[in-house]
Amino acid sequence: MTELLDIEDLRVDFGTGREAVRGVDLRVGRGETVAVVGESGCGKSLTALALLGLAPDGARVSGSARLDGAELVGLGERELRGIRGDRVSIIFQDPMSSLNPTTRVGTQIAEMLAIHTPMRRSARFRAAVELMESVGITDAPERARQMPHELSGGMRQRVMISMALAARPDLLIADEPTTALDVTVQAQVLALLRERTRDTAVLFITHDMGVVAEIADRVAVMYAGRVVETGTVREVLEKPQHPYTAALLRSVPDPDRPVSGELPSIPGQVPAVGEVVEGCPFSPRCPRADDACTTAPVLEAGVACWHPHTDAQTEAGAEDAR
Repeated sequence: MTELLDIEDLRVDFGTGREAVRGVDLRVGRGETVAVVGESGCGKSLTALALLGLAPDGARVSGSARLDGAELVGLGERELRGIRGDRVSIIFQDPMSSLNPTTRVGTQIAEMLAIHTPMRRSARFRAAVELMESVGITDAPERARQMPHELSGGMRQRVMISMALAARPDLLIADEPTTALDVTVQAQVLALLRERTRDTAVLFITHDMGVVAEIADRVAVMYAGRVVETGTVREVLEKPQHPYTAALLRSVPDPDRPVSGELPSIPGQVPAVGEVVEGCPFSPRCPRADDACTTAPVLEAGVACWHPHTDAQTEAGAEDAR
């Protein structure tokens, strides 16, 4: 598979000693969907925003992120504007905060086409309607003339998907795009994304392991600003090596196997942004931690852990969770 996005040692900090993303390495191939998963505060969204120069004010980004061989880190605002929405598009979690509340949704899609395509003005609105139809919006000509607040949450997210795909980007970043949707609409949106992004590289950010199983080819598990495990979906979900990955999977409710008593959870919390982390960042929450964990492990053979789970331990943990 041809590599499209190549991230090496990406770091985001808010001043000396206040690192939020701590040396991320990640690769996404053409036509591949890579899910970045972890709890809130692990640095998933900040990693994605840093690629497009959208990190919060005061953030400093270093390292490398190459799109088809061209460096993104350090580009000026003018250069980045030529990339955003064209070569790289992003879908955010809440479409109501992304769409302009005072402009009809069809007009907003047409504006995207005006910026990124040579299409004539007379053809843009027709194309906007066709894009809305392509993502399963019924009565698209009528819907295109409506304001965002007149649409349901699922419809608004479909509008955002149509906008993100309007210019046929090389890379689509989906930042928890189904979190605010009910289960039925979430399934529809995931199916739509699978269908419409077969030839597009997708970086899919989520905290939901169920969504990972539905949409991803490969998985990168992040904790405290670092990738702690990576592999194919089957490798990571069926045989997790890092204790954090295993704990995340145990915490996912399974309606086919009701758990008596409290649901499994991970004690403690993710280190705060800027907190000084010595050794393995998961060690304060890890039942397997020992003196070796006072030194930070590096990512080797797909896992950053001094005591990775063996196949037998993984299977025993899965039985315990049942």
